[in-house]
Amino acid sequence: MAVPAPLLSPSPVAASYARLAEVFTGLGVDERGADEALPTGAGWVGAAQLGAGGAALDDFLTWDDAQVKRDYGRAARPDVVASFALHRYAWPVCLLVTVPWFLHRRVPLLAARDVSFHRARGRVAVRVTGFACLPDDPAAGLPGARVVADEEALRAEVRASLAEHFEVVLAGFGPRMRRGRRALWGMITDEIVEGLWYIAELFGEERRALGELERLMPGTAKPYAGAAGFRELPGTTTECGTTRSTRDRVTCCFFYTLRPEDTCLTCPRTADPERVRRLAAAV
Repeated sequence: MAVPAPLLSPSPVAASYARLAEVFTGLGVDERGADEALPTGAGWVGAAQLGAGGAALDDFLTWDDAQVKRDYGRAARPDVVASFALHRYAWPVCLLVTVPWFLHRRVPLLAARDVSFHRARGRVAVRVTGFACLPDDPAAGLPGARVVADEEALRAEVRASLAEHFEVVLAGFGPRMRRGRRALWGMITDEIVEGLWYIAELFGEERRALGELERLMPGTAKPYAGAAGFRELPGTTTECGTTRSTRDRVTCCFFYTLRPEDTCLTCPRTADPERVRRLAAAV
């Protein structure tokens, strides 16, 4: 069997990760070579370890349990703790795939064995062993490139890369969260959409991101559940004369179980007038 040639250094997605670091300092991405080991110990946990659902996941959840007690003065239900923990893992990891796709039309293939996460430092270590791209990409001839026909085929690669990764991770989190398969994949849909939406606004490209995400997550792509589902929010005209966009999350993060009066801005429980009030207050 032929052995794939190693990717060049810097990798074809290095510029995307550098741009991400410029606008969002809360996340650092450490790329490793195909033959390099990922960091272990001292706060690092591998995605495959989380998927195994053993002691590594127990330790990961302990961090969230302690944070909830410290910040809110009360304990959360175990399933709520697990939901918080999955969010804090999935939100940055989805960006490892969606940001290179959004900026440079390159989709890294992100197996769970190739990702390690350090929550306290806000860092992800990743081995990019292959990527998908379009035929006119200058990187199409590089080792590890998988050339696809068109934009829709590339969107399918985004969905497939993330689905392969999270199939493994959800095997560990699912039993702790006590949610069905549709709810679990609805949560991943929300992380994909809201993560890139936020980062694209920092890039100054929110309007383009809305259209891209609508096509990426149309609501019919399995195993995902739900669509990007953006809509205009009446009463939020900006200086440019456009209306702010909003969406209703596919799933609930259960934060209301800690503070019933304090829901997320895109929570279905948050009525539009309240969303308008909060956005105006932020401005």
